[in-house]
Amino acid sequence: MADTLTRGPSIAPTLARAGLYGALVFLALVYATPLFVMVITSLKSLDEFRNGNLLSLPLSPNFDAWIKAWSGACVGVACEGVNRFFVNSVMMAVPSVAISCLLGALNGYALTKWKFRGADLVFALILFGCFIPFQIVLVPMANVLGMLGLASSTAGLVLVHVVYGVCFTTLFFRNYYAAFPSELVKAATIDGAGFLRIFWRIMLPNSLPILVVTVIWQFTNIWNDFLFGASFASGTAQPMTVALNNIVNTSTGVKEYNVDMAAAIIAALPTLLVYVLAGRYFVRGLMAGAVKG
Repeated sequence: MADTLTRGPSIAPTLARAGLYGALVFLALVYATPLFVMVITSLKSLDEFRNGNLLSLPLSPNFDAWIKAWSGACVGVACEGVNRFFVNSVMMAVPSVAISCLLGALNGYALTKWKFRGADLVFALILFGCFIPFQIVLVPMANVLGMLGLASSTAGLVLVHVVYGVCFTTLFFRNYYAAFPSELVKAATIDGAGFLRIFWRIMLPNSLPILVVTVIWQFTNIWNDFLFGASFASGTAQPMTVALNNIVNTSTGVKEYNVDMAAAIIAALPTLLVYVLAGRYFVRGLMAGAVKG
């Protein structure tokens, strides 16, 4: 009896932990099933896909669908693959992320360490920009791009994403810098350092956690964007997401599901790699102050 009483309390936590891990494994499998189907489908021939089971492994795996998706799939009337559209997305995402993160860091720094009259109102207005739906800015943004001569261009998409993303980057950096020791800034000011010198020498080198969070956030949103790409770019300037939509929704010729799956994975690879390589830093950055303030 005493032995049973002794064991009783220790069994319950073990069972609870086993149940928790079991539920997590089950949910992980459910979540990963679509990716599994996409990968195995992209490695099958079209005949094997039609005659086989959706979840069956490929009998003779090959990368023919990947090669065709990259350099031979029909995007509209041109059958040149998605390679040039992938390059368009890279040319759009990299400068957009860099510029919006830099502007957000400067804004957050100015709003916390060089506070001026009306700084809280300015931050409130910037914060309001985070809640403006994409659809509302389409018409005014199209007019602005037309006046600047940037309509239907990659440069125009960069401007759109910078303008729309700077509200979020400012929010992240402002909340992070709010917890940053102001004594360091005051000491540097006494030593004769100016606004930009303090920013480059003190603030940015100590901003790695929130910088990683902001870069991942911005890159994911910009790379996966479809609405702005479909609205403000055309022809050879379209990003990868628009090209993928054109491939999948084409109504001419034979429907090649293996090529569609390969193109979808190619489109998702950059963001997937970013999260795999920097996912742990994303969580650390959030804990370091991205949701504080």
